[in-house]
This record gives sequence, C-alpha cells and structure tokens, in this order.
Amino acid sequence: MTSPHLADVLPLPSRAEAAAVASRLVANVELVVHGRRPAVELVVGAVLAGGHVLVEDVPGSGKTTLARAVARSLGGSFRRVQGTADLLPADITGSGVWEAERRAFTFVPGPVFANVVLVDELNRTPPRTQSAFLEAMDEGAVTVDGTRHPLPDPFVVLATQNPLEQYGTYPLPEGQLDRFAVTLSLGVNDPATERRVVREQLSHATVGELGPVTSPSQLAQVRAEVRRTHVSDPVLDHAVRVAEATRDHPAVALGASTRAALTLVRCAQARALLGGRDHVLPDDVKALAPAVLGHRLVLRDGAGLRAGQRLVAELVGAVPVALQA
Repeated sequence: MTSPHLADVLPLPSRAEAAAVASRLVANVELVVHGRRPAVELVVGAVLAGGHVLVEDVPGSGKTTLARAVARSLGGSFRRVQGTADLLPADITGSGVWEAERRAFTFVPGPVFANVVLVDELNRTPPRTQSAFLEAMDEGAVTVDGTRHPLPDPFVVLATQNPLEQYGTYPLPEGQLDRFAVTLSLGVNDPATERRVVREQLSHATVGELGPVTSPSQLAQVRAEVRRTHVSDPVLDHAVRVAEATRDHPAVALGASTRAALTLVRCAQARALLGGRDHVLPDDVKALAPAVLGHRLVLRDGAGLRAGQRLVAELVGAVPVALQA
C-alpha cells in the first residue's frame, strides 16, 4: 500500500505563499547562476509543473552548475549519476542482493531513489541503461525482478548532454526525449557576467554553499497550487493547436504528442504562478512552446534540438489565438 500524496495530507499554502516559494527558488539559484534568468525560470517552472529537465550545451557552459544549484535549492535527497558507456540499468535502479543468513534476495535501491537525480551526460549511457529511466520518469517508480518500487515524491530528473562531441555517445530516443518537460541551451554569457563568474570561481566553488529554500513536502504543495491555476478554453485550444501544427508541418516527420500538449499547459500554469497570476495567458504558451515542444520533433532533415525550437517559434507566431467567447 502506497502512502497518500503529501499535498493531500498537509495544509496547502495560499496562492501568495506558493508564489513566494517559487520566487525564492529562482532567487537562490541566481546566487550562483548569473546572467541566466530566463533559463533559471524555465527550469524552476518545469520542476513546479512536475516535469523533468534536459540541458543541452557545450562543456563549460554551466549545465551542471545550473542543475546542481536547482537540486540544492529544492532540498530533500539528492544523487548524482555520471553517464558512462559501461553503466548498467542496475547501476541506476538498484538490484537484488543475496543475503546468506536470510537465504533470500534483498532489494538495494540505486541512485534513482532520490527526490532530485542529476544525470550528467545522459547521452553517454547506452540505450539499455537509458531505458532504466523511462518508467521512473513517467510513473515515479521502477520495477526490478518483477517487483514495483515507488520512488520518493517529489521526483525530479535534471539531465545534461553535450550536442557536439558525438564520439562514445548514444542519441536519446524519441520516447526518452518525450519524458522531459523542457530542454534548453544556456549559450554564452556576456563579457561582464563571464568576468564575474571567473572571479567568483577563483576563490571558491559557489554552488557548494547553496542551502535549500524549500522541502519535498512544501514542493508537493506548491505543485498542487500550480495545478489549480485557471486555464481558459481559448488558451487551452491555442496550446493544442500549436502542438497539432507541428504534426502538419512538411519539415516534420514526427510531431508533438498529446503528452507534449499537456506538458505545455502545465508548464504555462507554473509560469503564471511565477508571474504572480492565478490564470494562464496566451503569452505563457507562446513563450514556453519552443522549449517544451522543440526537442520532441523529428525533422526530416535530421536537424537537432535548436532547429526544432526555431521551427516551433515560427509556428507559434503563425497560429492565431482564439478570442474569449
């Protein structure tokens, strides 16, 4: 028998309290991740929406720092997995260990049993190992030796990958990518911000000093508040039509799924909370669509993440928003 959801047994915060928690998360991460406010808000919003995050960029761009800063800010249990070609599924999920005294197998949980799991260079793990994350990310549980084991709640995967160095990597399949709420790239800092980062890192590793500004139980409550954010029919219809448009585009071999449309609306609800609103605007959908839908597209020319995001940005501008009846 599984325990009840924390949001069902604990008093829920007010809308203002939930928004304050969201703002604290963003502010705490920005203590060490400078000049990246849109990226920080995107990641925090995805987590508040109950989703997972993939950060794709070149080495040294701050991917892992961003992921670690978010993980430390959230509190709860935290585990880090370094993607390598020899990593096995059992290294992720855990396995049964024979106990001679009991003459029976005892399940030993793997690193996926944490509130926040950072997977560095996910695309360096082989397909068999990547599949170990599928059930965990979709259902919040793993099945080992025929027994289903629930994961801690909340459960968040923050993964990184390098888009350029392809030697020894395994591209993430469509089913894996579809389980990430958002994918983003950080890009290059402006000179002043880069100088600040270098100066701070010369003296100490700043991310190691971050403390949590929320807890797993509080995060569950905030997520419940996000789900209560009002979504009008025209806004919902707009999100669905944007997803549909990706399926009809001649450059797209595989468009966004129904899960993608649902994720887009949920992330828009979180963005509304971050913006101090109790309702979703069409602008929330427009702003998030490239990050939520871009990585889920399979383009006919084989182009990658950024091309998909550019295509979605073009579609968003072409799909009109229906007027409120």
